Amino acid sequence: MSASELRDKTPDQLREELVSLKKESFNLRFQQATGQLENTARMRAVRRAAARVKTILNEKAAAAASEE
Repeated sequence: MSASELRDKTPDQLREELVSLKKESFNLRFQQATGQLENTARMRAVRRAAARVKTILNEKAAAAASEE
């Protein structure tokens, strides 16, 4: 998901997205530890997507704080 798509979402939707990404990251790490992981590139993509969501959440929080 691109950053522009994420910016259109509400903070609550972003938090839900972050939770799902963290769950997926956990499952991928578990699969890697047991030797069942086939697509190792997915781990990097999920990690970066989570970082992207966190960045946009922080941007929204900073924007809300500067408005007050």
